[in-house]
Amino acid sequence: MALHRPARPAATGGGAPVPTPAGDAPPAADGPPAEGSSSLLDQPRAVWAVAFACVIAFMGIGLVDPILKPIGEELDASPSQVSLLFTSYMAVTGVAMLVTGVISSRVGPKRTLLGGLAVIVVFSALAGSSGSIGEIVGFRAGWGLGNALFIATALATIVGAASGGVAGAIVLYEAALGVGIATGPLLGGLLGGVSWRGPFFGVAVLMAVAFAAIAVFLPEVPRPARATTPLDPFRALRHRGLLAMAVTALLYNVGFFTLLAYTPFPLDLGIYAVGGVFFGWGVCLALSSVFLAPWLQRRVGTLPGIVLALVLFALDLAVMALFTDSKAVLATCVVVAGVFLGVNNTLVTEGVMLVSPAERSTASAAYSFVRFGGGAVAPWLAGRLGESISPHVPFWVGAGAVLLGVVVLTGSRRHLGRLSGVGHGATPAAHGRTEVAAVSAAEAS
Repeated sequence: MALHRPARPAATGGGAPVPTPAGDAPPAADGPPAEGSSSLLDQPRAVWAVAFACVIAFMGIGLVDPILKPIGEELDASPSQVSLLFTSYMAVTGVAMLVTGVISSRVGPKRTLLGGLAVIVVFSALAGSSGSIGEIVGFRAGWGLGNALFIATALATIVGAASGGVAGAIVLYEAALGVGIATGPLLGGLLGGVSWRGPFFGVAVLMAVAFAAIAVFLPEVPRPARATTPLDPFRALRHRGLLAMAVTALLYNVGFFTLLAYTPFPLDLGIYAVGGVFFGWGVCLALSSVFLAPWLQRRVGTLPGIVLALVLFALDLAVMALFTDSKAVLATCVVVAGVFLGVNNTLVTEGVMLVSPAERSTASAAYSFVRFGGGAVAPWLAGRLGESISPHVPFWVGAGAVLLGVVVLTGSRRHLGRLSGVGHGATPAAHGRTEVAAVSAAEAS
């Protein structure tokens, strides 16, 4: 998953913790200056170390796209088998989101960050050394655990250590997110042109550098005042509005990961070309989430904006289903889809925070746990449908799942509280951008 506008932060602790203005965010060793007191780029080395690690972590969302087909060819694996790289990763990440807050609240943010980075280094290197598709799939699962530990604490750490106030810290976080999502496919294509193992080893090296930088430059960070439990997210899902948003996101992710994990097979271009196509997708996603989503929200409101983005994305997938044999159409639709996905990522995630009465970090963990089910199932399902029935069918299924998400969302309107009340010309919720950045980051990799 991802992208978002500055705002009042939320409480830490849960699947994707974000700090509160009341002091839950851990301060830097010397204490950050007041809002606006320094330049955005004038940050402590600790902030740049964590931001660099964020860029590398967020690259993972598109890093493996250019090498999916070469992996299948060299290891004699079918598209559905290769797509399990996404399935194992997303399944473990989703489950791990239930316990990352528990771990961070007990061992502290810095140790959680370092632990996550260490896990990524080990398992990405093992994936690059693999001799079978089963080994890669297994090591990607371990990579998912490391990524969950890292992204669950990265934003809170940046905000706590940054100079110039919370808003500037969030902008830095979002910049890292956008750069990572956009450049992941590009790096995957460049390194994959040498060998399909290149992107895995490249991530291991870069994450090792990030580990050393954080270990040296980030001071010890106090643990949150309240320790969370794994049951908190399940209690939050009792709220029907939050459950509806999570199920909508699960269905949307069926379309999202059909596009991401299956398209490289019918697209059937070289490694560099696939990397270029998904680079364009990442750029559109990042720009639309930062600029188009806030504009659309002000013009039509949060809920209508979500519905519009989902409907347009479903239509985009339908075009891909109709013209699966045309590489030009597929490539164009992938890039254009980035616009709709960026808008949806921002508005849906903010919607989660608007409708849930639970602590925001707990709502984030519950939402992420459910929605990653779509990310886990869709890659394998798309590959199997494409192999056994027709290459057109996965895109039809993806489009249908996204439209079903629209039905679930609009049918639950009376449970959506403030989300339904944000109308034309309304100002977005003040807390929106922080939570959007935190929860959407969970999709990155």
